[in-house]
Amino acid sequence: MERSIIIAGFGGQGVLLIGKILANIFMKNNKKVTWYPCYGSEMRGGAVNCEIVVSDDEVTSVHKKTTDILVCLNDISFKKFIPQLNCGGTVIANTSMIKNINISDNMKVIKAAISDMAIKLGNVKASNMVALGILSTLFENINFSEIPNIIKNMFPNKPELVNLNINAFMEGKQLGECV
Repeated sequence: MERSIIIAGFGGQGVLLIGKILANIFMKNNKKVTWYPCYGSEMRGGAVNCEIVVSDDEVTSVHKKTTDILVCLNDISFKKFIPQLNCGGTVIANTSMIKNINISDNMKVIKAAISDMAIKLGNVKASNMVALGILSTLFENINFSEIPNIIKNMFPNKPELVNLNINAFMEGKQLGECV
């Protein structure tokens, strides 16, 4: 079964990083996957998104017109990408930054104050890991147990960032399991 995911926010929120991590997790689970980043020339603050397509068989297309799952970390991304969400699709909306969440009745929404959770954990930059934790709960047949090791490899000389990001992922996962 093929599924497409769009993760969107602004530069500096770690959108591309969680897309890469997700693509790697899918590959470790013997899935076929594509990862397609899209960003402007700005380093921070500009619009950023990535598309991931995962399948048991060959991926049919890299750049889809619609998506099954949408992760929006800010309001601009929500407004831009919500029209692409398939009927029956799921959106994870960061209510810390998105106030008006209007979707059709045939879409599922997971509302979470992602940025506020990350701040409570110690750093707003961990918002991406909170979002990844929530997102991980939408994939029943994918093993996400490698996430702590991936995070350790990302910050080999910064144990405080390792702990922060692992905790953020676990908090997001716990929240996603309760929804």
